[in-house]
Formats: sequence, C-alpha cells, structure tokens
Amino acid sequence: MMNPAHIDLFRAVLRHGGMTRAAAALGIGQPHVSRAVAQLEADLGFALFVRGHGSALPTQEGEAFAREVERTYAGLDHLSQAARLIRDLGTGPLRVACQPSLASRLLPRAIRRLSEDSPGIQVAVHVPAPETIWAWAASGQCDIGLVRPRSGFSGVVSEAFLAVDAVCALPRRHALAAKRTIGVHDLVGETLIAGAPGVFQQAIEEAFAQAGLSPRFSLMAQYTAARCGLVAEGLGLAIVDPLPARELAGLPIVLRPFRPRLPIETVLIRPAGRPPGRLAQRLIGHLETERDALVTNRAGAGA
Repeated sequence: MMNPAHIDLFRAVLRHGGMTRAAAALGIGQPHVSRAVAQLEADLGFALFVRGHGSALPTQEGEAFAREVERTYAGLDHLSQAARLIRDLGTGPLRVACQPSLASRLLPRAIRRLSEDSPGIQVAVHVPAPETIWAWAASGQCDIGLVRPRSGFSGVVSEAFLAVDAVCALPRRHALAAKRTIGVHDLVGETLIAGAPGVFQQAIEEAFAQAGLSPRFSLMAQYTAARCGLVAEGLGLAIVDPLPARELAGLPIVLRPFRPRLPIETVLIRPAGRPPGRLAQRLIGHLETERDALVTNRAGAGA
C-alpha cells in the first residue's frame, strides 16, 4: 500500500524539479526525500525519475502516474471546498421545485430575503410538472416543493401552504365583463378554454355537472398564461388561477370572481425521514412571510 507522505514528496520533487531543491523547500534532508521516492518506486514497480546532475526528470511512467495523482488531489481539493460550503452555507445548493403560479413572484421574493440573510447562498429553482415535483421530494432530489395536492406519494411531508379562489378571465370588451362575479350559469353557450387534465380541471367540470350544465370546451392550454393569452385573442373564456393571471397586466382581459367558489390549493412538501436543513428552514420562513403578505394584500383589495 502506498504511503500518502511518499506521494506528497513525489509531488514536491515534480514541483521543484529535483530532490535537493524539494528537500530545501520543505526544510528536510535530501536523503529523506530520496528514500521516500525510492520506496514509492518499489511499491509501484517502476521508476518515477531519471536521476542525474542534481535534477530529477520524470520517466514516461512517472508522468502518467503524476497525472493520476493530480486528478486525485483535484478531487481532494473539491472535497475541501465542498466542506467549506457545507460549513458556511449548508449542504450545497438549496434545491426548490415550484409550480408556475408561484415561480415568478412569491418564490423569488422569498429567495431575495434569504440571500439578504445569507449572502453567497446557492439556490437551484426548477419548474417541472406536478408529478415530477412530488417524485423529486419523495426521492430527496429537491429540498422544498410548492405544488398542487396529489395522492399516492409516500416518503413526503406535506402541509397546507396557500389557497386562492379561481377567477374567470374574459376579454375586456366581452358582455360579461360588466358583471361583478361570473356564475356557472353565465357561461352557458360560451366557448371555454380548458386547463390540462387534473384536479382543478375536474373541479371545474364538476361545478357545471352539479348545475346540470354541459360546458363547451373547445380549446385546452396547460398554463394560466397560455389560457389568458387565448382569452385576449377572443378565442374563449377561461377559469384560472388568479395569482399568475394578475401578473398579465398587458393583456386586454379582465378577471372576475367565479361562482361557485373553486379553491386552488398549494401545499409545501419536503422529503420525509429527515429534518430540513438550516437554509431550507429559513427559506420556508420567508415563503410563509411572503404568503401572509400576499393574503393580506388581496384581502385589503377586496379580492
């Protein structure tokens, strides 16, 4: 088995170009360096240097071995850097998976607060499909997830985070824009734009079914921004999440409360079996602060 101290001296000889110069730089005797290198050569089974005239030139085998040594030491340097990051900033990048409705304002504001508390933090934000967020949390591939409720996933801690009521998006000049609220009966005969199949779209269809009505869904778009874009072009009306819809101020649409109320829920999830890290705990606190401010502002605006 190779002696790590012998490898350190081998690197020193390479760095200084000779055993005598390496010994002088290290403040040790030259014979000690020579014996260490000779023992390393015996352990390896090949010569590392061509000796002569006070220099030590690496053999072809010595150069090849030196490359492998440097790769190993580069890995050790990486481990040292990782240890410093863990000590100073936690366990590397904080991984957050978020649904689109909270990814453009609420989450960035919470991350800004976190960065003010902990300068130099590393945060990776992903906006995948809901099933992916749940799967990542279950497998530990993300530290925090903000996502619509789902069932059938184990290994996940889930807690209620936010609930908002759906709104109806319609063109600014549409006849129904004059109404303060839009009821399910108001949409009889209107062309509607469906969301992607899922819990929310199912709730919309159930609201019509309970009223004995058959909605006319002619188009489908997965995200709120896309549905509102279609509404702006006069292609139909849509029942949407108010949070991302209100950020589309440039579109010629209006938003009206929809009745019956359809709550749109978001849960905060994280891997089960281990407590959240220090940075994750801080970010959760900032997320809750931003959520509370959002709810207060909406209540003050009469939303």
